[in-house]
Amino acid sequence: MNKGLKLDGAKLKPSLVLLVLFILLWFVFPIPVGVTPQGWHLFIIFILTILGLIIKPLPMGAMAFTAIAVVVATQTLSLKMTLMSFSSNIVWLIISAFLLARGFIKTGLGSRIAYYFVSILGKNTLGLAYGLTAAEVLFAPLMPSNTARGAGIIYPIIDALNDEYKSKPELGTQKKIGSYLIKLLYQINVLTSAMFLTATAGNPLIVGIAAGQNIVITWSTWAIACIVPGVISLIVLPVLLYIIYPPELKDTPNAPKFASEKLKNLGPLSSGEILMLCVFAFLLTLWVFGEKVGVDATSAAIFGLTILLISGVLQWEDIITEKRAWNTFMWMAVLIMLSEQLSKMGITGWFGDKLKKFVSTLDWVTVFVLVSLCYFYAHYFFASMTAHISAMYATFLVVAIGAGAPPMFIALFLGVSSSLSAGLTNFGTGTAPVYFGTNYVTTAEWFRVGFIVSVVNLIIWGSAGALWWKFLGYW
Repeated sequence: MNKGLKLDGAKLKPSLVLLVLFILLWFVFPIPVGVTPQGWHLFIIFILTILGLIIKPLPMGAMAFTAIAVVVATQTLSLKMTLMSFSSNIVWLIISAFLLARGFIKTGLGSRIAYYFVSILGKNTLGLAYGLTAAEVLFAPLMPSNTARGAGIIYPIIDALNDEYKSKPELGTQKKIGSYLIKLLYQINVLTSAMFLTATAGNPLIVGIAAGQNIVITWSTWAIACIVPGVISLIVLPVLLYIIYPPELKDTPNAPKFASEKLKNLGPLSSGEILMLCVFAFLLTLWVFGEKVGVDATSAAIFGLTILLISGVLQWEDIITEKRAWNTFMWMAVLIMLSEQLSKMGITGWFGDKLKKFVSTLDWVTVFVLVSLCYFYAHYFFASMTAHISAMYATFLVVAIGAGAPPMFIALFLGVSSSLSAGLTNFGTGTAPVYFGTNYVTTAEWFRVGFIVSVVNLIIWGSAGALWWKFLGYW
């Protein structure tokens, strides 16, 4: 029997906070000089949407849907303008990549590849770390959910290895191997998210915002720009954590045998896995070279997904039940729409002009350093890459460009910082609670190691990355 509606107090309080702020900002707070009423009202809706993504009175998709309703109900934008971003190439690229990633998991190809690397490199703990790192890198271009990649494929393998070596928190033996692998592979997860446009959902949002400043970043542009500093970080991080957060167990002679047994149990490559490999190679080729023959990244992703559907590797049920993909489709389209319209109405430029006054006497290099550090370490206050990007990326980009920073250079650096900064905390992105919740790493250790890694990453990307981008002509 239906006993009536029960209100969730935990969600009701944040909702009331948003409602009170809406009333105060809309009806009480004066419209700033130089800003149109329509632009100011859109900015209020945008700010409250971002706040909603942070305090989460509703899921992200529901918050985005609510934003559409408020924008239309207040006649801030027409319904047609509000829905335009749902046809964005960037939005469809990311949703296609989400669905392609399902093929890796469904066929078992993801686990097979990870165990293969462990069987080759896993004779000692450091080699084991590089084996799992290699698997993360291979999955990243086709898996835009870093949570699915880390928690869905890599973590179960770490957990199996921890069982094999009896490295468990409940036994007091977490430091044998588990703590090191958990903390390292989380850092690798956010690093690979920074390296490819399709490695996390926030990256296409960055591309959309940058496009509003006439900065065109393609899939290949992003990948080529990140390959040199990214590879250096991939080489350095396993050794760095081996020194600052060392495992007690240095040798793992049984790991290759353990992985080989897992591969043996999986049997020979299935037809689905073979086809998935072929589609993976096909897509990487088109993403790198497709623009030269008139095939953009989104079209290539749709082609690959169609092949998987026609061949039966994926069923239509797989497509319509992929909740993460459709949830991302909703909030990403709305955030891109809000960002684009704020730029068109001059709000982003207005904020940029205000901030420029504080840095008007500084050269662009100093402004770049200040903006980058502020943007990076502001992630201590965010539990989502997307919320961080939506709240700060456009404004900081405009300020740096206004100070004379080369547009592509600053757009890329802030872009990769959006992912790298998620390594600071145990709540920085969706993968963090999964890894931290295993109790292998204490809160103090998580924050200490996260900060050290952040400094090393900034040094690598600010030096080797900057030199590489100089070679590419970005500054």
